[in-house]
Amino acid sequence: MSKRMKELKTKVDKTKVYSLEEAIKLVKETSNVKFDASVEVHIKLGIDTKKSEQQIRTTVSLPHGTGKTKKVAAFVNANDEKAAKEAGADFVYGEEDIKKIKDTGKVEFEIAVATPDMMPKLAVAAKVLGPKGLMPNPKTDTVGQDIKKMITELKKGKAAFKNDDAGIVHQIIGKVSFQDSQLIENFKELIDVLKKSKPSSAKGIYLKTVHITSSMGPGIKVAVE
Repeated sequence: MSKRMKELKTKVDKTKVYSLEEAIKLVKETSNVKFDASVEVHIKLGIDTKKSEQQIRTTVSLPHGTGKTKKVAAFVNANDEKAAKEAGADFVYGEEDIKKIKDTGKVEFEIAVATPDMMPKLAVAAKVLGPKGLMPNPKTDTVGQDIKKMITELKKGKAAFKNDDAGIVHQIIGKVSFQDSQLIENFKELIDVLKKSKPSSAKGIYLKTVHITSSMGPGIKVAVE
């Protein structure tokens, strides 16, 4: 562990569960990197990850965005190309581009949306997009007729997330440069969405532990109502 990290860890009481307001202040105090670090939330859920019906896969529209704009690709037919461009898609792809992705394995985007008619055509590139988590999916609101709406929401900071194999959800809720109130509102929205997504078959405590941290800062345990 670096000397910097050791010093920062002394500011955080590992035995304490901090209020959200305290935790946000502490996150800022313990971020001393030269760049505008992201603020991350890590939530351990009381779910059985071996059961498919208990997997969490959803989206959150953070009121103040994440502070990071993702490169969006739109897979559409010729009729929707104009709408996709106007909505701010970084890449507008058709069938030829899908073949290129399949053949080269190269992708330049971070999230993809598609109209339903393009999904069967996208199947050929699933081996490339699937493992990277880039395949459009109705569950994450990235497949639909309203291409403009999907792209606009993503550009505003709508984020898709899912639990990992250990039942933990990781989500960025902004930057250290955000106002405390903005981070607090984003955090509360994320928790709300998670509570609404609770699988009916999940037993016991659902939100087991919640930690908040900056990109390279120590974890701070947060109390959740």
